[in-house]
Amino acid sequence: MADRQVAVVVLTQGTRPAELRRGIDSVLAQTGISTDVVVVGNGWDPATSDPALPGGVRTLHLPENVGIPAGRNAGVPLVSGDILLFLDDDACIPSQTFLSDAIGQLDADPGIGMIQPRIVDPSGTMSPRRWIPRIRKGDPAHPSNVFSVCEAVIVLPRRVFDAAGGWAAPFFYAHEGIDLAWKVWDQGLRTWYAGDLIANHPAVSPTRHSYYYRLNARNRVWLARRNLPAVLVPLYVGSWTGIQLLRWFRKPAVLKAWFGGWREGWRTDPGERKPLRWRTVWRMTIAGRPPIV
Repeated sequence: MADRQVAVVVLTQGTRPAELRRGIDSVLAQTGISTDVVVVGNGWDPATSDPALPGGVRTLHLPENVGIPAGRNAGVPLVSGDILLFLDDDACIPSQTFLSDAIGQLDADPGIGMIQPRIVDPSGTMSPRRWIPRIRKGDPAHPSNVFSVCEAVIVLPRRVFDAAGGWAAPFFYAHEGIDLAWKVWDQGLRTWYAGDLIANHPAVSPTRHSYYYRLNARNRVWLARRNLPAVLVPLYVGSWTGIQLLRWFRKPAVLKAWFGGWREGWRTDPGERKPLRWRTVWRMTIAGRPPIV
């Protein structure tokens, strides 16, 4: 294990310097592996960080905020290693064996193509249920196949990431974790929720972003248009439209923003279309999540 190198991409806008440093320190403290770390500044120059970043950590300054998935993608070519770790700037990994344990799971089961750990708020606040990316949430410690990920802390082989074409750069924010998970499944692999691996992240509401509802809807439509066989596109979009109507029918302002994004999703370019194979649709269905919900 000691000869394994993990390529680490940390994305930040420079607004959380203390949390950023804590996350990097948690990566550098990992045992049993080596790491090659780049901090990508989305509209911010990490070389100006105060406190300064640890020695040996690379930096990439993106003059404009290109969005979360494109920002992560930009960092990948700058770091070496056959395993990739993507880490948000407000996340950290409390166990010094986290990465060696994750690699151990990937090596033990070659059918696993991507791992999301169990994410826990370190303050003791109850962690949001959305961090368990399955319909039947159950015990947060229970591992399982999943069909989306919470992108704050993700581990996967570089070859899988490259074959998937990376994160969905046009999305900017929201649902890029579903897009990537589906592409992992389409490689004949599985996306895995590792309930026995712990990462830390504060419990924050996604609705804090003013664009949340619009991009949530737009990217749902884009997700279907990019990835699903044509006959499944209206079924997937229709099911999620019904869910949002039930969820937000008492909040007309929310529905107005959501349907604005919904219309945008049909009218604008979602990027490269590469439909899932019907074999993949069947595998996902028998695994518990047909790609229509």
